Amino acid sequence: MMQLIYKRPAFFKFGLTWWAPFLGTGISIKSIAPDYSSITIQMKSRWYNRNAFGTHFGGSLYAMCDPFYCLLLVAILGKDYYVWDKAATIDFIKPGKGTVTAVFEWSKVQVDEIIAQAASGEKIYPQRTMTILNEAGEVVARVDKTLYVKKRPQAS
Repeated sequence: MMQLIYKRPAFFKFGLTWWAPFLGTGISIKSIAPDYSSITIQMKSRWYNRNAFGTHFGGSLYAMCDPFYCLLLVAILGKDYYVWDKAATIDFIKPGKGTVTAVFEWSKVQVDEIIAQAASGEKIYPQRTMTILNEAGEVVARVDKTLYVKKRPQAS
């Protein structure tokens, strides 16, 4: 199933748009680069994703950030690498209201560094920080992600 989803960004977008956890929280994929180098995620405020204070539920804010650095890197590096999420923290800066947006990007330089560092077969832990922005462009939350990357033995 995952191989089919990664064949084309349109399949990837469709699969994640209709994935139950995202569907149930109102998370949507707005755009994805043809080379999987970036993806833009949005979440509109709905009655079912607001907390008791009328702002975005923190779990939904994190859910919109959870898999994307990992999933993009899997698509970029391919089957010769293990790529997993290892750790994450989220810092809630201000209440999230309205539509919130997060952009995830991998530059060619970052990917080349990961490939070079993982070339020996040792595990590495790339780190990324991203922000969730409200409609005014203000930071709602900051998410720090640590990934696990290792070249598969048969690919060495």
